Amino acid sequence: MQFPIVLGVSARHAHLCREHMDILFGKDSELHVKKKLGQPGQFASEEQITLVTEKSEMKLRILGPLHPETQIELSLTDARKIGLEPPVRISGDIQGSAGGKIIGPKGEVELEEGIIIAARHVHLYPETAEKYGLKNGDIVDLVMEGERALILHNTLVREGVKHADEAHIDTDEANACHLDSGVMVTVVKK
Repeated sequence: MQFPIVLGVSARHAHLCREHMDILFGKDSELHVKKKLGQPGQFASEEQITLVTEKSEMKLRILGPLHPETQIELSLTDARKIGLEPPVRISGDIQGSAGGKIIGPKGEVELEEGIIIAARHVHLYPETAEKYGLKNGDIVDLVMEGERALILHNTLVREGVKHADEAHIDTDEANACHLDSGVMVTVVKK
């Protein structure tokens, strides 16, 4: 079984909790929409923070809305550049992950954990998942066509009412197959 799905390439970014938003940007501060994203209600904000490690620093765009916990998602290339070795994890699984300092215009926060390399995944509406016999937690392959065609194995399915049909890979994976957001790729059920 296989079916087409739109690709979304995820660049490095941060999700902030309310507590850290208040520290970094001021009490009761809000995120301002720069660009809507493919998943319902999600957006890239105007606001940015700086991630600082012993080796280097880099700017990160904040994605909204606010999350229950602060989380930073990097590519492996980004992580190496700033001297970190974060684990590959699905979003939200931050226990025991890497840490670092984040700085905003009003303050800074030292994160003990929260920095990950996001595992590639496919978001599916419940109706789409049912149509193709998939459920949350299943593993599929992503087939990328083109001059640098490749297959990305071990791609996690994330199914739910807050998801829209879209495959998410990071910039390292997108560069490997020379593709960008908006192209169609193929999901192959094992």
